[in-house]
Amino acid sequence: MLQVLDPSAVRRWSRLAAETLGRAREEIDALNVFPVPDGDTGTNLHLTMLSAAEALDGLPGDADAATTWQTLAQGALLGARGNSGVIVSQALRGLAEVLRAADGRGADLGRGLVRAAELAREAVARPVEGTVLSVLAAVAGAVRDLRGDLAAVARSAADEARSALRRTPDQLDVLARSGVVDAGGAGLTIILESLAAVVTDSRAERVDIPAPTRRAAVEPVGPQEGPGYEVMYLLDADAEAVGELRRELDALGDCLVVVGGEGLWNVHVHVDDAGAAIEAAVRVGRPHRIRVTYLPGAGRTHPVARGRGVVAVAAGPALGAVFERSGAVVVRREPGASPPLAAVLAAIREAGSEVVVLPNDGGTREVATAAAEVAREEGLTVSVLPTRASVQGLAALAVHDPLRRFDDDVVAMTEAAAHTRHGHVWVADREVVSSAGPARPGDVLGVIDGDVAVIGADLVETALETVRRMVSPSSELVTVLEGVNAPEGLTRAVRDHLAETRPDIEVVAYKGGQGGYPLLVGVE
Repeated sequence: MLQVLDPSAVRRWSRLAAETLGRAREEIDALNVFPVPDGDTGTNLHLTMLSAAEALDGLPGDADAATTWQTLAQGALLGARGNSGVIVSQALRGLAEVLRAADGRGADLGRGLVRAAELAREAVARPVEGTVLSVLAAVAGAVRDLRGDLAAVARSAADEARSALRRTPDQLDVLARSGVVDAGGAGLTIILESLAAVVTDSRAERVDIPAPTRRAAVEPVGPQEGPGYEVMYLLDADAEAVGELRRELDALGDCLVVVGGEGLWNVHVHVDDAGAAIEAAVRVGRPHRIRVTYLPGAGRTHPVARGRGVVAVAAGPALGAVFERSGAVVVRREPGASPPLAAVLAAIREAGSEVVVLPNDGGTREVATAAAEVAREEGLTVSVLPTRASVQGLAALAVHDPLRRFDDDVVAMTEAAAHTRHGHVWVADREVVSSAGPARPGDVLGVIDGDVAVIGADLVETALETVRRMVSPSSELVTVLEGVNAPEGLTRAVRDHLAETRPDIEVVAYKGGQGGYPLLVGVE
């Protein structure tokens, strides 16, 4: 029997909890009627704890308590799934806050469980009784003033969780009507039962999870009211920005849970407009690992075209016209900005049932990926290509063949984009420090594949030197997009230079109309 909850015990607990949740996953899924009857709470909790356990597996064997608890909390945060999984990850964060700087004795575990309940409730915008929050609160109340060794506290926590779980139907009408206990509370009870088993060096007792007593619990009849999508993402942002995000998301939907800290957050919300929930995050930070899930019974459909299509994002009308002439549905964006997610999603729906998206800008790719997630939940097949420049998008579009299998078409377009070097020429409006040396305002910069390669004083000469460095013996095609502020003769100078030095290379020029760069260049 353990006297302290040391790092080795924390590892054993996380692994046992994950394994036990895995065995009980289907039983817990069958209980799931709140907040929506989507039947995945057991699966989500299993994956959340499995992520925590796997994070600990990556630590060296002699990792100290602070590192172990921090890794447990971080692993759960990164892998949290669903409403209950996100809440449980925050509870683990509360435990870590206390126990990473404590001895791990009975009183420490008690304080940790109290903090776990506090943090979990704070993370939920509109707490509901009869849920995992109620079970956590009951456990915190039972151990708050408990004076005993580690085993006594762990056993009391598990026993109170069992009792509180049985009370959940008395606290939430939908549970009572469906004849079930709360699914999230059942998962938490297993986690605490696993902790007691590790501490007392015994086998984890099987938590008696009452089976649904009414068919309606697992097979809801009729359309379900409520938001149509579950949206989850990780978010890099500061705490002040997250406060603004909470308020905006709370107005958009329900079941809002935001957990984390120290610049990294896990956000969960149910909304009708998934795009708006993601765009709200883009305004305050950097969302990533975005997941959008269609909620059952929502009854919402969107008209979509049939067949194969391509969506291209373009900065400016002239460049957009180039893509349109090549057969793409175009989403226009302002220079230096990303397009609205709703605009990208609408274009995907318009393009067809199988769609390739060309973001053509590094900053736009997150928005395009998020729109694709929503579209996939609506039944569309969507692939977002990693095009970072318009010339790469044009190269991909040039090999697009709607008669090929979709996957083969995506591979061919991706290869065409990857084999296209991209560059641009611009006049610096600020001081720039680069691998090519320092540049002052007014200097002309030639950028190749994202890095400054040439610094000059003359726009035409710098453009020619940039093109010279971009072409290679295997180059076959140079694409030039002339900007709105390009001087007379710039494109002609590039054409003439290549005709003289590399007559084997085909040159294609367009009026791109972009405002930021006098010249965009692609070399295939």
